[in-house]
Amino acid sequence: MEAIRLLSSRTAFRSSSACLTSQSRVLKYGTFQRHLHGGRAQYAVPVNHPNVPGPPPQPPSVAVGQPEDTTARKQKQAELLRRGQALKVDPAKPTSALRKRFWKEVSVKEVEDGLQVLLDTRPVRTASKEILTLPHSKRGLATAIALEWDQLVSAQQALKQHYIPITSLTSRAVDIRVADSQGNTKVREEIVKMMMRYLSTDTLLCWEPGNSNNDRAGMNSGYTGQGQAPTESLRARQAAVAEPIIAHLTSHVFPGAEIEPILDEDSIMPKSQPEMTQQIIKGWLHGLPPFELAALERGVLATKSLLIAVRLLVEWSQTFKHLQDEKTSQGSKFGIAQAAEASTVEVTWQTGMWGEVEDTHDVEKEDLARQLGSVVLLVS
Repeated sequence: MEAIRLLSSRTAFRSSSACLTSQSRVLKYGTFQRHLHGGRAQYAVPVNHPNVPGPPPQPPSVAVGQPEDTTARKQKQAELLRRGQALKVDPAKPTSALRKRFWKEVSVKEVEDGLQVLLDTRPVRTASKEILTLPHSKRGLATAIALEWDQLVSAQQALKQHYIPITSLTSRAVDIRVADSQGNTKVREEIVKMMMRYLSTDTLLCWEPGNSNNDRAGMNSGYTGQGQAPTESLRARQAAVAEPIIAHLTSHVFPGAEIEPILDEDSIMPKSQPEMTQQIIKGWLHGLPPFELAALERGVLATKSLLIAVRLLVEWSQTFKHLQDEKTSQGSKFGIAQAAEASTVEVTWQTGMWGEVEDTHDVEKEDLARQLGSVVLLVS
């Protein structure tokens, strides 16, 4: 009887084990199902786009400032200055000193070595701790630097370059002058190397290939842009702007050099300038004074063109006064507007056809004029 009970218990155990094993297999592998639908597909409803373009958008209106707005802005600036001067420094928070304007007056003082900008009695220094000393002939530049510091409301703003752009550019020139006096040629060589790279892709020499899509889009009768259809091709416009600048440089600044367009009329592959031209320009750059070299660096970075920056530099620098034509000095100088126009020929040509992007093209124009103005101010 005991044997029968033992056998039945074993049989029950085996059956239960088999059931658990079967369930575990089901849980382990699971069951995959795929549902098929026989309904019709719902396609997107096409939208009919108009074939005729609408009228161009209205140009942005110039905001006319009211006298009340000017008065309110000046009052706000004066209040910020007062708060910055009255702020108390917390010894437990060293960074709180940067929120305070520790000077009350800004002035320009003439010393034996040149001109210095004083914050009360402390001279303005460069990032390398050098006293910012300007030549005696650059009083206008010193006044512009003093005006920048007089408009700051805290010492913390002086750590941001966009608050003191003229000071930053002048500091660059002073650092180059100090490096030259110490026999350190690394700074000058790096600047020259950078500017020579821009010569190989100079904006003034990159002309649109002939018979391009841009020219056909603007010159044909199917033009549908927002502005007026151009009366000349982009390449013709680029050549008309570049040729007088190139002629002036090859006859007055780089005699003996041959400056050629980088792109041929039927090619998109750039070509380098002749080796003799590169050596002439490179030697001329190495001989620039510190202030002219710093100004040229800013001009090259702003216009993406070494030749345009050189043309602007020799027109306004006191160092190249012997190259400035007496006729042009009476009113038709190559100034900020001419340099900006030469560096943005393609942008002007395109926006003339298709219109400007608000808060983009207009802002870029003003920023370019600001940077070129700092170049003129530094060397004049």
